[in-house]
Amino acid sequence: MVERHFSLVLHDIAPETWPDYQGFVEAIDRLSERLGPIPITWLVVPDFHGRGACRYSDELRRVLDSRLARGDELVLHGYFHRDDAPRPRTLHDFYMRRIYTWEGEFYTLDQATAGALLDDGMAQFDACGWPHGGFVAPAWLMSQGTRVALRQRPFTYTSDPQQLYRLPGFEPIKAPSIVWSARSAWRRGMSRVVSAVQQRRFKQAALLRLALHPVDMRYRVSYDYWYRLVEQLMGEGRQAVTKQHWLDHHAPDLAMRKDRSAA
Repeated sequence: MVERHFSLVLHDIAPETWPDYQGFVEAIDRLSERLGPIPITWLVVPDFHGRGACRYSDELRRVLDSRLARGDELVLHGYFHRDDAPRPRTLHDFYMRRIYTWEGEFYTLDQATAGALLDDGMAQFDACGWPHGGFVAPAWLMSQGTRVALRQRPFTYTSDPQQLYRLPGFEPIKAPSIVWSARSAWRRGMSRVVSAVQQRRFKQAALLRLALHPVDMRYRVSYDYWYRLVEQLMGEGRQAVTKQHWLDHHAPDLAMRKDRSAA
């Protein structure tokens, strides 16, 4: 029987968002005492919206240092997590940058600009003594320049909503995500319906990613959904892992797959 896993992924980690997550993380830790280890992947924004670098937050650094000691994973998640590019000029770009998200920081960047932000992000992690294996762009949006810049730097993986990509070669590995849009009542209602469909659709996925955001923690319906889903997945026998651990120990062997296809 193929082992099935899930990753609990907290997006947009910063000094100002940690209070949103704190109660949920404490609840998950209590759940792990009953059901088994539930490591967490933390997507850390070095200077969220330019309102304060993580390296200067003693509280957040203590939290993340302690989480690393527990076996959790820290991932670089953009730098400012805001879209500072000139306003959109096409309908497609308007949709992607103003309707889908306002925070696609790496969506339009050229290679040099993307590379500079990646270097600054790694430097911030280094200053805190944190490893930086993975990189996830805000809203999972990356320009071609960002992709080239990633190939030139020592990241182990990146992702989009449906796949993980080993770096530097961008080899895709199927790993679907469930994500909510909780900013308004109608979005929360729609998310509840869509996520139920996704749970059935992704039931056999080798790795299922749960993509949580700070706003999810502010509403009882979304908070309860995520807590109960973690509890349900553990009860169904899925093992909780960080994304990096799954890639290192459970992901399909790409070299073996290539050899088989060549034969």
